[in-house]
Amino acid sequence: MITLYTFGPEMGLPDPSPFVMKAEILLKMAGLPYRTRTRGFHKAPHGKLPYIDGNGQEVADSSFIRSYLERQYGIDFDAGYSRVERAFAWSVEKMLEEHLYFAIEHMRWTIDENFRHGPARFFRGVLAPLRPLVRRATRRKVVNRLRVHGLGFQSMDEIAERATRDIDALATILGSKPYLLGETPSGADATVFAFVASVLCPVFETSIRTNAERHANLKFYCERMWSRYYPWGDKQAEQAPEPQEARFGRLAVAAVLENARREKPRVKAQ
Repeated sequence: MITLYTFGPEMGLPDPSPFVMKAEILLKMAGLPYRTRTRGFHKAPHGKLPYIDGNGQEVADSSFIRSYLERQYGIDFDAGYSRVERAFAWSVEKMLEEHLYFAIEHMRWTIDENFRHGPARFFRGVLAPLRPLVRRATRRKVVNRLRVHGLGFQSMDEIAERATRDIDALATILGSKPYLLGETPSGADATVFAFVASVLCPVFETSIRTNAERHANLKFYCERMWSRYYPWGDKQAEQAPEPQEARFGRLAVAAVLENARREKPRVKAQ
């Protein structure tokens, strides 16, 4: 059985990381039995989540996980779609993963209210005397990584403007279709849903969320994907029990690398 290493459900989401959500949805799309574990971060091949253990073979990065599933199990996540449509789907995924992602993280980690309601919760497992110090140090590192990426030098309005263009573009591309490319889900829908759900997360008050909520098709799309891949009583994944506080202790340590997931972030050209 495949083991998917995750952070675990938090903030009303299956996982606070859209990349972990993407990997899990791909496993659901593939119809493969799998189990989730929240104790694997310190053994992660690239120091990041998600990664899977497929019968002793470890595969890191959600895109490489998809490639592994396609090769190993002969799965075509884009069955029925043309080469042009598949290429188009890839470009949409990269818009979300390489651009919108960093705006989401900026809104979560730099806005005090959002930080208190979201990432600050990751530190509940840290010993109380050390908790404020660890929380401040981790937050500072995330903000510094965003600055290296280039986003940290932009104003909040500038970040919101660029993220809004991503959201508006996605809503326009989706149109009245039930899924990104048409009547059936494609592999890219795992990414699209993970990011739309993250943007619409009610825990965070952001202009990005406000704009996304204006697009009825994005909300209906999200509801459709929730119903399809996370129905009530879903038993496809086996979750090993783990004390909540222990998990949050690991999340505190893991937050820096996951939320700034690129090992060598590129400075964006102006």
